[in-house]
Amino acid sequence: MRLRVGMSATVVTLLLALCVFTSRAAEGVPSQISDAEYWKMISEFSEPNGYFQYNIVTSNETSYQYVLPELMKTARSGGAYLGVGPEQNFTYIAALQPRIAFIIDIRRDMMLEHLMYKAVFEMSENRIDFVSNLFSRKRPAELAVDSPVRTIFQAYATASADPMLADEHLKGIMGRLKTGHHFPLTSEDETRIRSIYLTFLREGVMNFSASFLSPGYAALMTTTDGAGKNWSYLATKESYDRVRALHQKNLIVPLVGDFAGPKAIRLTGQYLKNHGATADVFYISNVEDYLQHAWSAYASNVASLPVDTSSVFIRWSPGTVPFLASISDFIRSQGRR
Repeated sequence: MRLRVGMSATVVTLLLALCVFTSRAAEGVPSQISDAEYWKMISEFSEPNGYFQYNIVTSNETSYQYVLPELMKTARSGGAYLGVGPEQNFTYIAALQPRIAFIIDIRRDMMLEHLMYKAVFEMSENRIDFVSNLFSRKRPAELAVDSPVRTIFQAYATASADPMLADEHLKGIMGRLKTGHHFPLTSEDETRIRSIYLTFLREGVMNFSASFLSPGYAALMTTTDGAGKNWSYLATKESYDRVRALHQKNLIVPLVGDFAGPKAIRLTGQYLKNHGATADVFYISNVEDYLQHAWSAYASNVASLPVDTSSVFIRWSPGTVPFLASISDFIRSQGRR
């Protein structure tokens, strides 16, 4: 993504934003962020919408849980999580239990999708209601709050799409974001959220052809780590509740950003520094494959993050399983520290 602004204006904007956030003494990550501060972070940390060649609405990484047993060997709860892409981030967040999470993606649509998710989490007391509200299917009568995740998706697989329910849910989503949280969404933002939400209505839980190589939501939520454990954020009540609680407190912050861009990663890093937090885990998927032309800027951005010796990337490449890599070692290998 190339920004459509002059370099001098970009630098001035970045410096002004840094001054605002560095003027605050380190005070620890807040237990809750106000709606006004949340939207300010999204607005000021984000960059212009960028291009990505594939349409991604749900994850296509069926092995995304494989890294979790190794990742969980080191206690990391209480720091910050950074990620990219759609719902697989919720599974990593549920397992790691960070104090705050930032999801940075080059597409504004992904930021809007995460705002849509935020509203759906807030309006859904439990996993059964969440799937109903996300896919616009009436809740199957046979499901209980403690139903196994596989049973949940088997039941919703035969439930019919309900356009009237979708309209009702969309009113609730927009009302929650605009009137409840007072987020100043543009008319174009509203149009895109509506389009994204109706994609879930049309696709259903089994197949998701509108998203590049997606195996479908049911497959993503019922897969395991390779040793038989399902870590998905819908696998248990506890995992779902952890993610929902962070959304209710505005502690999952979606940003529009190029990993080699001038603001998103750097201002996220500055925020963490100001609040005495480290970037414990940075899920980057295979974004590095698209950054060869801007590698130096990307490496400098990573070096701006507050990390320690246990901070790790989660990397993934098509046809492989994800793996961990030390962020500190990466920074040193690039000659940044």
